[in-house]
Amino acid sequence: MAARGKILVTGGAGFIGSHLVDRLMENGCEVTVLDNFSSGSIDFIEHHLKNPNFTLINGNMLDTKQLESACEGMDFVFHVAANPDVKLGASDTRVHFDQNILATYNLLEAVRKTGVKKFAFTSTSTVYGEAKIMPTPEDYGPLVPISLYGASKLACEALITSYSHTFEIQAWIFRFANIVGPRSTHGITVDFVRKLQENTKQLEILGDGKQEKSYLHVSECVSSILFTIENSEEDINIFNIGSEDTLSATEIGKIVVKEMGLSDVEFTYTGGSRGWKGDVPRMRLGIENLKEIGWEPVYSSERSVRETARSLLEKEGQTEAGISKPSLQAF
Repeated sequence: MAARGKILVTGGAGFIGSHLVDRLMENGCEVTVLDNFSSGSIDFIEHHLKNPNFTLINGNMLDTKQLESACEGMDFVFHVAANPDVKLGASDTRVHFDQNILATYNLLEAVRKTGVKKFAFTSTSTVYGEAKIMPTPEDYGPLVPISLYGASKLACEALITSYSHTFEIQAWIFRFANIVGPRSTHGITVDFVRKLQENTKQLEILGDGKQEKSYLHVSECVSSILFTIENSEEDINIFNIGSEDTLSATEIGKIVVKEMGLSDVEFTYTGGSRGWKGDVPRMRLGIENLKEIGWEPVYSSERSVRETARSLLEKEGQTEAGISKPSLQAF
């Protein structure tokens, strides 16, 4: 069933959400974005503000009445809003409960009360924890996340599948690899660009630099989401979304250094196999389910990261010819 008609996108002013909104608008949908701009930016959706098919709600996922009002009359809800900072859970144990679990429960209640029957959720590879099988398929188990972020997303998945079964809501759950690209606001590529703008001679890499993960460009991510919704018809549809290769942290450092036109950069490491508490050192998702319905990525991890670094630097007006002082808000 296609994503058509009146669509609500929570977190639609964020990195992935805004790219999804762009595509939905191109497809002629009537799109409402609900966002509190805690990590999103008005700049990402400003070009839609005068379009009569676009509505913006500066809203709070913890405001149940506002959510019910936003869901009224919707044909489809994309739940993209979340606190995406995996590392934050080690210092603030409440944030992922409130902004991920409680927010999702509130939205599902609004969906139930207003009669919305189609619901898509952006989950994460971190629900798998330290998987012993790679590439990791969707039916891998048991799921033992090692970060509070991963635990919160897994709890959200359980709420969604139970609501789907109990209240006859068709659901799509997308477990993402690392999604990168224009408008990225956090993640290893952004971190490396920022560090090298501050110090062009040295790059600190968390852990031992051997952490190896899969990266996918946001344009491919959005394409796969919409393709999957068009081509899967189960009551509950769970799909991994990622590329079919991996990059190490050190390899990403080398890509960023090259894109910035730097040389003789010293790489230093904080040590240990993890970048932080809750970091999964190795991750690659199996995407056979996606391929079976006819979709596979064009971008490799290397191309996705390289084009992300390039887009961040172009936004700053930087080229290989020179590195300017960063304006971090631009990221």
